Amino acid sequence: MANTGRGLMATQTFMAKSSLISLPEKCLLTSSTVLKSYLGHFIKRWHPPISPLLALCCFLICERYRGAASEWSPYINILPKTYTCPVYFSDDIIDLLPLSLQKKAKEQKEGFQELFYSFFTFFHSLQPLFSQPTEELFTKDAFRWAWCSVNTRTVYMEHEQSKYLSMEKDIYALAPYLDLLNHCPNVQVKASFNKQTQCYEVQSLQGCKKFQQALINYGPHDNHRLLLEYGFVAPGNPHSVVYVDPATFSKGTHKPVRFCSTSWKSVLLGAAVSQDGEYWCITLALKLCKTISGANVKALERLSELKESADLFLLEQLGVVESLRKEERSILGHAQVILEKLL
Repeated sequence: MANTGRGLMATQTFMAKSSLISLPEKCLLTSSTVLKSYLGHFIKRWHPPISPLLALCCFLICERYRGAASEWSPYINILPKTYTCPVYFSDDIIDLLPLSLQKKAKEQKEGFQELFYSFFTFFHSLQPLFSQPTEELFTKDAFRWAWCSVNTRTVYMEHEQSKYLSMEKDIYALAPYLDLLNHCPNVQVKASFNKQTQCYEVQSLQGCKKFQQALINYGPHDNHRLLLEYGFVAPGNPHSVVYVDPATFSKGTHKPVRFCSTSWKSVLLGAAVSQDGEYWCITLALKLCKTISGANVKALERLSELKESADLFLLEQLGVVESLRKEERSILGHAQVILEKLL
């Protein structure tokens, strides 16, 4: 029997191309749900209009506050209390990410901060709904939880643009139960909203055996993107990659980045490579591998030190970063073996 964790296990065998889940539209939490709720009055009169994403975030915070009185409480109660997305990371942990991902993680945190403070006045406009000050409800921590819940757990579903919301694409739908399906890069599924049945449906193209975990595929994403957008790293990901930051490239080659990039581009476009040129390319690639490996070793050592005194919440964050670093170590190790044999 499969250990599914926060996932779903099949209680019967599903044949190839059979439906795993079919969720009626009324069970989906969308911007339309929010506009029809008690928040609708406040959103409709606010200018400039808020985004669909912000509307969902506000609704989640409000419904969590309402507790058992909320019809969405069974769903909200099983949502994670925290996430391992970079927006939760301290600067010290972000500094342990691969260089190219560090930059994206910092941009994510900055974008989140900007969004939170830019709509602080809107949060305050909701005061008539609560006896408690909105400053105590719409805290940065509460908004971060809601923001991650929407960004990591929604399914893609296009909606008609509402005149009461901003022009940002309205493509979010929180899907209770369905969002318990875990990602696996090796499974094949078809997931979309069926306009005929008015249900969001997930079809397994490979099938699923009884008592095995039922899985979904978010797309051909490498682990950098999975960590940044969903807060996890997929073991054995066939789309795994080691990104070479331009700063690392220059450090490893001691030549201008523009010159090296131009040389590589010419080869990829079919330019002939002399024996000396081939040797230079292999040597360069090997130097880059060793440079990145050196930084990787230091990061893993620091992660090991931090884990010794970390609490459970911090351990989860360190765990996903460590998984990413170990994956990078494995890729670089294999690459070095192959390159050394070519010399």
